[in-house]
Amino acid sequence: MDHHDNSRRRFIKLTAMGLAAVPFANVLLSGTASAADLISESDPVAAAMKYKADATKAPERKDTTALCSNCNFYTGKAGEASGPCALFQGKLVAANGWCTAWAKKPA
Repeated sequence: MDHHDNSRRRFIKLTAMGLAAVPFANVLLSGTASAADLISESDPVAAAMKYKADATKAPERKDTTALCSNCNFYTGKAGEASGPCALFQGKLVAANGWCTAWAKKPA
């Protein structure tokens, strides 16, 4: 009879520990599964840098070849519609976008 009591206690302990771990597992898994969001032109940092998702709509842009995709701060892959920018930590910028911090990528 003692063996059955130990098995039942062990089962109850393992079940309780498993249920207690569920919220933590959800937090860990949801952090790795989420993708970065495209920055909005109304974001305070983007607005301060006069970021435009469509470079042709940026009146301050003087060089018509200047785009996020050929900026020194852009780390996205060539040919993709958006990618990360070192200036907008954790956010994506449009490859065809532009902001006042644009600096030509070294050749």
